[in-house]
Amino acid sequence: MKDEEKKVVETPRFVDYKDTEYLKQFVNPHARMNNRRRTRVSARSQREIAKAIKRARFMALMPYIAR
Repeated sequence: MKDEEKKVVETPRFVDYKDTEYLKQFVNPHARMNNRRRTRVSARSQREIAKAIKRARFMALMPYIAR
C-alpha cells in the first residue's frame, strides 16, 4: 500500500447511519467496507462504523454493491 492511500480519519462521538458522506470514507469504490489497517481507527470505532454502514444499507441510504 502506498502512504497516500492511508489517511487518518477523526471519528465523531456518535456515528450516525444517516451521515452517508462520512460513512463513504470507510468503503471502497466497490462499496465494500475497508479494514482497520486502511482506515486507522480503533476497534471500537470500527465496530460502530460497520454497524452504521449496515444500517444505512438496510435503509437504502448506501448501496450494497456498486455498479
